Amino acid sequence: MTIDERKTINTNIIQNIILENREKLTISGVNDVLSFDDQVVVLETELGLLTVKGENIRVNKLSIDTSEVILEGNISYIAYSDKNQEKVKNTSLISKIFK
Repeated sequence: MTIDERKTINTNIIQNIILENREKLTISGVNDVLSFDDQVVVLETELGLLTVKGENIRVNKLSIDTSEVILEGNISYIAYSDKNQEKVKNTSLISKIFK
């Protein structure tokens, strides 16, 4: 996705990500927690899939009403990926397995 395409997307969605001292991560606009363990957390947000990696990560707060998640631990990596791209990857992997 180019920068021009990102500008044309409707940005009525507000999402905040606050990282404090690489130990506490507060994320708003979370729809679902897809998977988590003490090293990787994958969240579905309004703006795409958000992957958080680190060590000793724990979900400190999960509020469906406010769509907020607070993670604590040693955070070393935060990245977005597009929902549609992730679904295409999963579909192609499954189709390869069942050939």
